[in-house]
Amino acid sequence: MTFYAHSTARRTRQILADVMAVLWIGVWVWVGRQVHDTVLALRSPADAMTSAGTTVHDSLTGAGDTAHGVPLVGDQLEGWLDQAAGSGTTLREAGTSMAGTVENLALTLGLTTALVPVLIVGGAWLVLRVGFIRRATSSQRFVDASADLDLFALRAMARRPMTQLARIDPDPVGAWRRGDTQVIHALATLQLKEEGLRPPRLHQTPQHTE
Repeated sequence: MTFYAHSTARRTRQILADVMAVLWIGVWVWVGRQVHDTVLALRSPADAMTSAGTTVHDSLTGAGDTAHGVPLVGDQLEGWLDQAAGSGTTLREAGTSMAGTVENLALTLGLTTALVPVLIVGGAWLVLRVGFIRRATSSQRFVDASADLDLFALRAMARRPMTQLARIDPDPVGAWRRGDTQVIHALATLQLKEEGLRPPRLHQTPQHTE
């Protein structure tokens, strides 16, 4: 597979774009993690509430068990303390629910912060890179398969601006029909450069002198 253009300038730009894309993704993943951790720190009050509720519940329940042994009023006192211990359970459940809400919010905000810029820029970069790799790899097969560059010359005449074609030959179509090797090679080179590939060398026909 052809991952980068053959020309030094274009290959350098592609490598820099890849590095910048990776850095962009890394920065926003880090930012998303910071947002997640910052929001998650807000669960401290919820944890304190859960801990307080557990303490109240356990303390009052223990006091009720102790009060059970008090003569005459032990059973009644134990009932009051068990009812009061229920408030500790309610407080603990409220703290647990609040902690869960904060965790979900932290996860949602962290992912949103990271994914939105990553998907926008990273998605565009990926589409461009994959598109280039597919085109360059397909074109390279034709270049490697045959020294005949007619296909790329035809693509150049169909796709490249008329001003570029005129700089190669005033009548590029006529030159192609005549089989002008120089013009065909120049047209193919024009198209291959656009696709990031280096054309094969033009073999000069040796001229014999009498």
